[in-house]
Amino acid sequence: MDETLPPETERVLRRFFKDGRLVTIPAKERKRLVVLRYLRDKVFTEDRTYPEAEVNQRLALFHAFSPSRCSLPMHIYEASTGKPVAVMLRPGKTPGGAEVALILRHVVKAIRAHWPRVEILIRGDSHYARHEAMTWCERNRVGYVFGLAGNQILLARVAALAEDAALGRVGGEGDKVRRYGEFRYAARSWQVGRHVIGRVEASPQGSDSRFIITNLAGAPRWLYESVYCQRGQAENLIKAHKLHLASDRTSCTKATANQFRLLIHTAAYWLLHTLRGLAPRTSFWRDAQFDTLRLALIKVAARVTEMKTRMRQADTASARADTSPSICGNRPPPRPPRAATGHPTARPRGHG
Repeated sequence: MDETLPPETERVLRRFFKDGRLVTIPAKERKRLVVLRYLRDKVFTEDRTYPEAEVNQRLALFHAFSPSRCSLPMHIYEASTGKPVAVMLRPGKTPGGAEVALILRHVVKAIRAHWPRVEILIRGDSHYARHEAMTWCERNRVGYVFGLAGNQILLARVAALAEDAALGRVGGEGDKVRRYGEFRYAARSWQVGRHVIGRVEASPQGSDSRFIITNLAGAPRWLYESVYCQRGQAENLIKAHKLHLASDRTSCTKATANQFRLLIHTAAYWLLHTLRGLAPRTSFWRDAQFDTLRLALIKVAARVTEMKTRMRQADTASARADTSPSICGNRPPPRPPRAATGHPTARPRGHG
């Protein structure tokens, strides 16, 4: 660093620069301004105008990802039906408490505008276990169960459970032995203590401790296994949205364009979800994945020949025999015998 810099400026630069490259961008505005002024003086001169491409090239000498932006989708679903509630793009970083509370406020307000007395339960991973979000839920008659990241204090509270689970496994209770406990816990920034459930598992891989935080009442094992672990269904719904419908292809240069693409994919999700719901309860299609519906019912090529006394449909050899929309009934129709003539890759079906 330049020895002529003020001591305070030099301390900030030594903290955020390593070997002449910017390691991380300061979160505090005062320190961020120090870093930006330093880059301005090092990279640019006052007597010329720089195009955007050159600005990115010059800044890349100090920070390789200076022109990059990361946005990730946030998915909210109604778990019992699988219907999407909200899908939005947000900055690709851990959400803060104010952001989580703001999103919950808008979502809950929209739901209660239609169903004022409905009971609402919010499930989420540890990224959403923010004091502001939990406080808002407690004040607005909203239940919550969030994952809670472990720390030394939480691990110390379940140390006895971990020892008991290990002794139980040695004693022959099973290959994997679990123990559950509950206690009150408050982080330094919290104003009140909250209900925490601890789950400890002893297995051949060692001891594993997980924690959840909730404002619900109930037995610890029931709250963890029957309430919180149902969040896994949301992962399946996100998979259907992103993988089966390719909604992760947000490759536009503007965030608004990517958000619009996400809305279009969500509309496709609604269409396939509605189509699947129209099938009888005992039908194969009632539980079919979206990619199965898309490939078997929508993206199907066939040759239909109209004859004097019948209609003949010839599918491709790779198509399944039961991909006709008529199998939305309880049972698929029987396969007709193969015709003696025709294209070798065709599977004819005759209809009288």
